[in-house]
Amino acid sequence: MTESKLREQICEMAASMFQRGLTGGASGNISARTEDGGLLVSPTGSSFGSLDPARLSRFDAKGVLVSGDAPTKEMPLHSAFYETRGKTGAVVHLHSCHAVAWSMMPDIDPENLLPPLTAYAVMRLGKVRLLPFFVPGDPAMGDAVRGLAGKRSAVVLANHGPVVAGKDLEAAVYAMEELEETAKLALLLHGRQPRMLTSGQVKKVVDKFDVDWD
Repeated sequence: MTESKLREQICEMAASMFQRGLTGGASGNISARTEDGGLLVSPTGSSFGSLDPARLSRFDAKGVLVSGDAPTKEMPLHSAFYETRGKTGAVVHLHSCHAVAWSMMPDIDPENLLPPLTAYAVMRLGKVRLLPFFVPGDPAMGDAVRGLAGKRSAVVLANHGPVVAGKDLEAAVYAMEELEETAKLALLLHGRQPRMLTSGQVKKVVDKFDVDWD
């Protein structure tokens, strides 16, 4: 994909998420790998509802900002995924309501945050790790992601929001949407003893779609 097209796609997908209420105000950030190994990143203080393709932060393959506005302060999160998951082509971080709410629940498993409610959540996300609370922009967020050694494509920062890496922009956005919808389902069903996928059913999905479940 040409850089011009990628710039447009970033802004279009960000606007779609904003319009559907997945992140509001100037929250959230998004990045994607360019053909030459660089990155396009949403600028700091920008709104997903009004990103300008020409003003996206442009990094070269060495990680040097070469054009555009100053990047999001959450760059440590993005950099950590690109460094530890070699196939990462895009990263999305939102402050989506249901994922944030679920991160505050007292009885969740931090190693496997989302209950196995649907096959698509297993397929697109694998196990989702809950990370501790960090002050926004703290480089320690990136260190926490690096500490996972590339074993997770999706995490949720406690009391903050989810971060998802994908092979390309579409994959990252779709996985992020699946995470938010699964968190919403989990909240709706909490305390109701729903029929979740059995361990055998999860294994079938994991095996068929080669999901990282270790």
